[in-house]
Amino acid sequence: MDEKIFKKWNLILGWSSFLIAFIVYYLTSEPTVGFWDTGEYITTSAKLQVGHPPGAPLFQMLGAIFSIFALNSDQIGFTLNLMSGFASALTIAFMFWSITMLLSKISNNLSDSKDKSMAILGAALTGSLAFTFTDTFWFNAVETETYAMGTLIMAVLFYLALRWEQDMNSKRGNKWLVLISFIIGLSFGIHFMGLLTIPAIVLIYFFKNYQTVNIKNFLIANIAGVAIVMIVFKLILPPTLKFFSFMELFFVNDLGLPFNSGTIASFFLIALLFYFFLSYTSKKKLVVSNTLGLCVLFIFIGFSSWIMLPIRANADVVVNENNPSTVRELLAYYNLEQYPKTYLFYGPLFTDQYSGLDEENPYTDDKPKYEKDEKNGKYIVVNDYKNATQNFNSKHASFLPRMWSPEHAENYLRYSGFLNFKVKPKYISENSITEIANDFKAKIQAEQVDYETFHKFLKQYGQFLDIEKPSILSNIYYSLDFQIGYMYWRYFMWNFTGRQDDIQGKWNMHGNWISGINFIDEIHLGISQENLPSDVLNNKARNTYYFLPFILGLIGLTFLWYRNRKLFWVMFVFFLFTGIGIQIYTNVRMFEPRERDYIVVGSFYVFAMWIGFGCYAIWEYLKSIIKIEKLSIPITLVCIALVPGILAANNWDDHDRSGRYTAHAMAVNYLESCAPNAILFTIGDNDTFPLWYAQEIEGIRTDVRVVNTSLLSTDWYIDQMKRKAYVSDPIPSSLTHDKYKYGTRDYIIKETITNDTLDLNIFLDFITRDEKRFKYKALLDQQGYDTRGLRSQDLNANYLPSENIRIPVNKENVISNNIVNSKDANEIVDEIIINIKGQALYKNRLLMLDIIASNEWNRPIYFSGGAFGDEDYIWMKDYLQVEGVCYKLVPIKTPINPEIPYEMGRVDTEIMYPLVKKWAWGKRKEQEIYYDVESRKNSITYRGNMIRLVDQLIKENEIVKAEEILDLAMEKMPIKDFGFYTLLEPFINSYYKIGKSDKAREMFEEISKKYQENLEYYSSISNENKNRYAEEIYTDIERYRSLVDVLISYEEGDYLESKMQEFNDYLDLFL
Repeated sequence: MDEKIFKKWNLILGWSSFLIAFIVYYLTSEPTVGFWDTGEYITTSAKLQVGHPPGAPLFQMLGAIFSIFALNSDQIGFTLNLMSGFASALTIAFMFWSITMLLSKISNNLSDSKDKSMAILGAALTGSLAFTFTDTFWFNAVETETYAMGTLIMAVLFYLALRWEQDMNSKRGNKWLVLISFIIGLSFGIHFMGLLTIPAIVLIYFFKNYQTVNIKNFLIANIAGVAIVMIVFKLILPPTLKFFSFMELFFVNDLGLPFNSGTIASFFLIALLFYFFLSYTSKKKLVVSNTLGLCVLFIFIGFSSWIMLPIRANADVVVNENNPSTVRELLAYYNLEQYPKTYLFYGPLFTDQYSGLDEENPYTDDKPKYEKDEKNGKYIVVNDYKNATQNFNSKHASFLPRMWSPEHAENYLRYSGFLNFKVKPKYISENSITEIANDFKAKIQAEQVDYETFHKFLKQYGQFLDIEKPSILSNIYYSLDFQIGYMYWRYFMWNFTGRQDDIQGKWNMHGNWISGINFIDEIHLGISQENLPSDVLNNKARNTYYFLPFILGLIGLTFLWYRNRKLFWVMFVFFLFTGIGIQIYTNVRMFEPRERDYIVVGSFYVFAMWIGFGCYAIWEYLKSIIKIEKLSIPITLVCIALVPGILAANNWDDHDRSGRYTAHAMAVNYLESCAPNAILFTIGDNDTFPLWYAQEIEGIRTDVRVVNTSLLSTDWYIDQMKRKAYVSDPIPSSLTHDKYKYGTRDYIIKETITNDTLDLNIFLDFITRDEKRFKYKALLDQQGYDTRGLRSQDLNANYLPSENIRIPVNKENVISNNIVNSKDANEIVDEIIINIKGQALYKNRLLMLDIIASNEWNRPIYFSGGAFGDEDYIWMKDYLQVEGVCYKLVPIKTPINPEIPYEMGRVDTEIMYPLVKKWAWGKRKEQEIYYDVESRKNSITYRGNMIRLVDQLIKENEIVKAEEILDLAMEKMPIKDFGFYTLLEPFINSYYKIGKSDKAREMFEEISKKYQENLEYYSSISNENKNRYAEEIYTDIERYRSLVDVLISYEEGDYLESKMQEFNDYLDLFL
């Protein structure tokens, strides 16, 4: 084919692949806010606010541009979701052009054969369309997250590197390198994953300029690639921010100049430095130095999107996470100082939590926290940072600390096994401790101890024991088996072989990869794939590709190995760094809150390119044995049908989010559950970010003040909560900034000196006083302790003198502000007594108590119900009232039944009934939609609160309303779509109570069928697997038994006998 014609078709088909992808993503995009971070990203983009570290300012600025095209505020979410779809479609186009460029290079002369050119174009179309429909990439393409645009950055960088390789030795060839540097700088404003393209770019340069390649210089080139990544990531931008910070402090504190003067001076100094450096190298014809200087300059220009963060932070926007208003705060924001430190090469293991303080260096310095002293025009350090942070115990540190997270100890123990321990020499003489240790060892030998019990034992008695730390081999095995095997290879196989379901995998029967070839899946999973229950077969995320994408990719990889070894290594390094490399660097913990396949999507991009190569390799092979004109056309069509076709056919139903409003509905239900001017305490991402979206973007119930109690541990968030937002008043609080500033009262240790019950205001006053007599040192001195050697942070800390607190109830305010219905006035208590459990009171709980005290029952206070710990409800779970999907704090005692601890609070049907009737359900049209895991989990709250309402309505003899709510639950949350069958037993029970036995029987039949299918499946597996899954079998039997027990309470005669016999028949399958 003529080169000109090839370029024309290359352009046409490249843009055609873009169009196909964009149409697909347009049709399947979520129409509004989704779960997890999407609500935060939509909000912070459309309003140019500050999201969580490490930030995505360029993403947010582009989002602000896209949001302009929304016709109404309720379309902004959809428009920003389409931004991800647009970026993903561009990624597909760049993949297409990259494949054609590479195949054109390795296939030699295109003019030899028109069919060869067509084969190259067909291969590029196959590879790019395959990636279009892969599981992870498609998931990223239909929601507002940074990963879609981050993948685009990688695709553009690789494409530009290939263009640079073509022109590298030409006069102006390095223009591509400068452009690459600019894109690298831009990537800091989207996602750091773009940096992982650099090692592949370095190899492209290496192979272009070094004709002789050996192991030594190849390794050096790879090390250089890693070094450049670290230089760009750690040695260019962070030192620059440190320089700005130093200059700002110097100009303000030492020279007495105004705030920001040092920042401005630093900018001009760096600009002058670049000007003189580039001028000098240009005059001296120092081409390499000049080019490198331009590259660094353009990295800075790309990075300049970060200027948006301090600008908007200083504007006091509503969402302003970490408040990076100064250069020093911006550096902390970049370095993720908010999050726990992750150790890559050397650091503590999970056993550090059992070991106590390090003997040599028990504490390390924190970073000084500077704040503006507006009165004196200086920056002042507000924290006592010397020895402020507990150091890890060096005896429990290791090289390559893979098993490091204290929260995941029980999971790590499955790799390390039971650790050896012995009583410390200084405690050997204490018989009670020795006896406890020996008895526990005996239980271990008798196999009476599981990992959970072992972990609790070490937590309780670790201070008396010398505990063996996991070996380096255990760490390496964990890394290979879990971090690479489970958390990378499983994700990889999801995308190119098949996926079991959409339920998070935790070494169980969920979340595994499958192929659809039963005997292979049976070998892989270790359990039969015949006679599977309908819930397994009908899970929309059960996708089977029969290894076809995987095989075609392997063919392409093999073809590349034999055809062009240099290009093979370039792409293979690209594949490794964007896949396994990320998992190793981020040091993945066991079982995050959700699956994290999206982070390694770059490696799937590379493999999809190999799929395209595989298509071309098949053509080239068949062309050598079959002499047919235009053989490329049928081969391309077959490859497209077997790979992109099967991916699209399988993945469409579980990637189609059109028509799904479940996160939006949840947010609206939370907000509408609250009375006017309420305060709503939330906990995590999914009960906070969608609410931010609803208020900030659509203006829904902006009178409600949403307070995230996790963020309430930070001074910057507390400051923001004390400002008015829209029509929402500030939180009531008596504490001034100096009482909760950084490093102050992060936790207040419990040192009970009285069992008296203290009034809440007296209690708060005591623990927030700064006089010496209220500090821990004064107490220790009074008790005669030697305080020498103790840290100043401990001595100057406040303490809890009592764990019993009295919260007075202003009944007049309670009634006048409709906190409690006037008909229930006689039930209002005079005071609420709480008992602060645990060893300390943390800052977020201190602020929550301060809000309670300052509020004086003027504003209604709600809890989202996102957790069930006593401290999440500030130890007042006996004083709740269910309203909608929230729990309202009321001064009426409703003790929790210990047998059903999750049923908290009372129900006022006059309030609850109309709220439930107005609930949004996340489905606006009568169309089949995909309810993802988070949507299905919401049914737990909805069903639980609805059955509480039904029970109360039945008690009040409101039978018609009770049936109405029961029918509503079944209509809006069909059994087949939402699962969680144990939550439906009370619904069957209630239908019987109101005399609707036909509906009760119908529910029983549908649910019992699910248990029967499970038991039939388990009965067909091997005895070995029956033992392996004994717990699951027992659980299904007991749940089925519990279901039958409901019948026994209400049915009799033939129907009951038949169902009992049916249950016994299934029970007999395991006897």
